[in-house]
Amino acid sequence: MTLFEAIVIGVVQGLTEFLPVSSTAHMKIVPVLLGWKDPGSAFSAVIQIGTLVAVLVYFWRDLVQIAIAMGHDVRHGKLVRTAESRLGWMIAVGTVPIVILGLLFEDPIDHALRSLYVICAALILVGMLLALAEWWLGTDCRTGRDLRQITWRDAVIVGLAQAAALVPGTSRSGVTLLGGLASGLNRETAARYSFLLSVPAVFAAGAYKLFKQRDALLGSSSQAINLLAGLIAAAIVGYLSIDWLLRYLRKRTTLVFVVYRIALASLLLAMLRSGTITDNFSTARHSERIGKNTANRHSCAGLEENPLAQGLIRAIVQVPW
Repeated sequence: MTLFEAIVIGVVQGLTEFLPVSSTAHMKIVPVLLGWKDPGSAFSAVIQIGTLVAVLVYFWRDLVQIAIAMGHDVRHGKLVRTAESRLGWMIAVGTVPIVILGLLFEDPIDHALRSLYVICAALILVGMLLALAEWWLGTDCRTGRDLRQITWRDAVIVGLAQAAALVPGTSRSGVTLLGGLASGLNRETAARYSFLLSVPAVFAAGAYKLFKQRDALLGSSSQAINLLAGLIAAAIVGYLSIDWLLRYLRKRTTLVFVVYRIALASLLLAMLRSGTITDNFSTARHSERIGKNTANRHSCAGLEENPLAQGLIRAIVQVPW
C-alpha cells in the first residue's frame, strides 16, 4: 500500500464510519474500483482508531463526565448513582455482544464475509430496515425519547444491533441507528448514543488487530508511516462527519442514506454481473480450490511413483477382508 492509498482509505473511513452507509464496505469497494489491493480486515480495524480519536475529541466533555461518574460508583460500591454513570454502564452492557461474537467468529468475519456479494446483500437489507424504521417513526425529527430517557432495554437492543455490524456492509452506525429508532429514540439521540457506544468496541477491535497483526502493519517504517497518515486523515474527516450528521438528523430523516445504500448495492451487483469488477474473495477462494486439487493430484502421482507406497497398497488389497 502506498502513502496516497493509505490517505485515501483514511478519508473514506472518516467519511463513512459515522454515516449509515458502512465504512467497511467502502474500504472494500473503493480499492476494487481503483484497481488497488484489498487493505484487509486488520488495516480496516486499526484505521478505525482514527475515527475513535474523532469521537473522543468531539464528545470529550461527555466522556470525562461518564468516566468520573463510573469511578465514583466503583469507589462507593454502588452502581448507577447518577445519570452519567447510568449511561456509562449502559455503554458497557451494549459493548458485550460485539466483543463476544467478534472473538467467536473472527475467521469468517476476516475472510468469507468480505465478499462483495455479502456486502451488497447487507447494504440492501439494512437500507430496507432503516426505511421501515423511518416509516414507523414518522416525519417529525423530534419524535422519540432523548438521551436522558434511554433504558436498559434500549442498551441491550442497540448493543445486539451493533454486533450485527461485524458483517461488512451493514454499517455499525447504520445498525445502531436502526436499533435506536426501533427502540423509540429520536434520530439525534440514536446517533449520539451510537457514537458514544462506538468508543469501547472500536478501541478493543483496533488494539486487538494492531497487536495481532503488528508485524504486517508495522513491519517497516514506510508501513508505519502509511498507517499513521491513514489514521490522521480518518480522525480529521471523522470529526467533521460527526458534526455534520448530528446537525443533519435534527431536521431530516435517514432516507437519503437508504436510497444511497440500495443504489450503491445495485450498481455493484450490475458491475459484478457484467464483469466490470470481480469479487476478490471469490477469485481467491477459486484459486485456493485449484491449489488444493493440484496438490492432491501431485500426492497421487507421488504414490504411483513410490515403490513402497505401491507395495503397501497391493498388500492392503490382497488381505482377505
